[in-house]
This record gives sequence, structure tokens and C-alpha cells, in this order.
Amino acid sequence: MTAQNKLTNLQLELLKVFSFDVSENDLLEIKTIISNYFLEKARDEADQFWDEKGWTEKTMREWAAEHMRTTVHPE
Repeated sequence: MTAQNKLTNLQLELLKVFSFDVSENDLLEIKTIISNYFLEKARDEADQFWDEKGWTEKTMREWAAEHMRTTVHPE
């Protein structure tokens, strides 16, 4: 196994915890729980970044109204 293919600490821990078969329904629920965990972390980081920049709902409305198209110049 090369260093590039080394399992992460999360993968190793999941292998230990789930060293038994689970039903397809349980597997789907576990995937959902893990996905929601990472979604929440990403959302928290985005909220923190948003707050650091001082952006507001007004900022978002202004962005939505911007026309950022560039003119295409035929060659």
C-alpha cells in the first residue's frame, strides 16, 4: 500500500466500529447521519466566513442583481 492509498484516521475508525454487516436501511441511515454531520460543519464555516466579511441579506440581494456577463469578442 503506497502512502497515497493510506486510509485516514476516520476510515480506520469506521472499519473498527463497523466490522459487522448492517442492513441496507441501517447503512442508508448511517450515510445520512455522516452526510448531515459534514453538511453542518460546512454550513458553520460558511456562516463564520460570512460574518467575518460583514455580509448581510442586502449583500446577497445586490449580488443577485449584478450583471457580470462579459462581452465575447469573436476572433
